[in-house]
Amino acid sequence: MSDFGISLEKESALRQKMARLDIRERDIAESFIRSKGPGGQNVNKTSTCVRLKHIPTGIEVKCQKERTQVLNRYIARKILVNKIESLVLGKLSEEQQRIEKLRRQKRRRSRKAKLKVLEVKRRHSEKKRLRSGPREIE
Repeated sequence: MSDFGISLEKESALRQKMARLDIRERDIAESFIRSKGPGGQNVNKTSTCVRLKHIPTGIEVKCQKERTQVLNRYIARKILVNKIESLVLGKLSEEQQRIEKLRRQKRRRSRKAKLKVLEVKRRHSEKKRLRSGPREIE
């Protein structure tokens, strides 16, 4: 049975990542807080918000995405591991690579690239215009 109420594959992947980055459970201080916001009585009565602190690095994470404490514990650990990974590996981390990819995609095109795209569009529209020229009926 899984500690976090998720599939064993996901949990083992998290445990492997923690082992690879040398993150031990005893280095993580875990506390539970009452959540705020939507969720009704469940949120008001139970402490579903999870706060993790990685003692060696001092990184702190809070998670209250789900209504259950068990899922929030898993998500908080995932977030913590990703933060530590980006701290340790820097540019090589998955998170940093994802952010860099988004930055490249959102970057504005250079003037030369814009002109090239517009030229291709002009040629295409000209081709279509010539196809739909006037036809004579015989």
